[in-house]
Amino acid sequence: MSKIKTTYICQNCGASSLKWQGKCPSCGEWNTFAEEIVPEKSKQELAGSSKPINIDNFGNLEISEKDRLMLPDGELNRITGGGLIPGSVTLIGGEPGIGKSTLLLQLALRLKNFSSLYISGEESASQIKMRAKRLGLANPDCYLLTETNLELIIQYLQHLNPKLIIIDSVQTLSSSNIESPAGSLSQIRDCTARLSEIAKNQHITLILIGHITKDGYLAGPKLLEHMVDTVLYFEGDRNYDYRILRTIKNRFGSVSDLGIYEMSEKGLIEVSNPSDILLTHRQSHLSGIAVSAMLEGLRPMLIELQALVTPTYYGTPQRNSTGYDNRRLSMLLAVLEKRCGLKIISQDVFFNVAGGLKITDTATDLGIVSALTSSFFDSPIQADTCFTGEIGLSGEIRPVRQLERRIFEAEKLGFSQIFISSYNKFQHKSFKNIKITPVEHLNQFIKLLYK
Repeated sequence: MSKIKTTYICQNCGASSLKWQGKCPSCGEWNTFAEEIVPEKSKQELAGSSKPINIDNFGNLEISEKDRLMLPDGELNRITGGGLIPGSVTLIGGEPGIGKSTLLLQLALRLKNFSSLYISGEESASQIKMRAKRLGLANPDCYLLTETNLELIIQYLQHLNPKLIIIDSVQTLSSSNIESPAGSLSQIRDCTARLSEIAKNQHITLILIGHITKDGYLAGPKLLEHMVDTVLYFEGDRNYDYRILRTIKNRFGSVSDLGIYEMSEKGLIEVSNPSDILLTHRQSHLSGIAVSAMLEGLRPMLIELQALVTPTYYGTPQRNSTGYDNRRLSMLLAVLEKRCGLKIISQDVFFNVAGGLKITDTATDLGIVSALTSSFFDSPIQADTCFTGEIGLSGEIRPVRQLERRIFEAEKLGFSQIFISSYNKFQHKSFKNIKITPVEHLNQFIKLLYK
């Protein structure tokens, strides 16, 4: 009887060690090494079936854009680059209860005349049936399987031969070839690799749902994200009805793009014009409110920024932000203090991005400063004015990318004026219904805004 071989594997990055270590030398995380059994590979498993081919003569392997699977979901179609590629593997992560299962179940039920298989390892068939009934959708070409054993799942795949497979979730799968429990690094890696191989060989579109950790990252090793073709994050605030599907990795399209949905009793509804919805509650007579033109991937959006600057009653002023990096907010406050002479050091500052969105675009700096100064001076900003521009440490207003897209979005929504950086170069003649005001420095900007 052969001796069982074991090794210690980091559950964060996948590094292996012959003995347990408190700190992983590869990723630097503590207490992530777990003991796992190393499966023995037979000689048959080492023999590959693929052969080298000439790169100029792919033959039947070539896939054109017309072969993409067009989905009945405009937002998902756009962020994946125009639909899913047959043989591709997509990973969707998100917090529990955010709507991942609902999104993919309604996707499978809306695909008519297209065989799909929804595999659930977390919910029973009756639970999924109740959700489908609540969505008001039915599809005779959609099959449901509640199973976690990988070998049984592969048998059903060979019998049904579906064109779309949805796994909910990959952390629940387990293979009898691996001695580790479900959710371990070895199980996740082996199950994902075998399903990906089947999907690519048989040109099946595979979508995996993945859990995330308390830090907001996909559970399991980073290797999981490298094994798939597309990585999407489904995020949102439970206090709001809006959900954001963000592209992190895409081998067949652009990255850093996003799709927006609204959660309702009938499932997730696409939001084709998020700017119009996020700006419906604007009021021109209130101070501390500004509108900024931001860009996520290739999608321009206008968002409402809210600020409250008030004298502090404590020893240390508060600096709180929702939906924005607190450190960058502190930097903007320091620039206003140093370069513009505003005494904000003794003020409590509260900042919020309306609608529960989280922004990272530095072009919103000018809009944030506008909201802060509006609250500081208690002077409202005109409701038909918006802002876009990055602010440097010396107070200069730096240019932003894709400026014409931002201006076009503002003009389309009826804004009559937009403040931009004077260093941006673009075609002024393209916009006739909006006044474009270039500014160079924060001092000049504040004088123009509150003249």
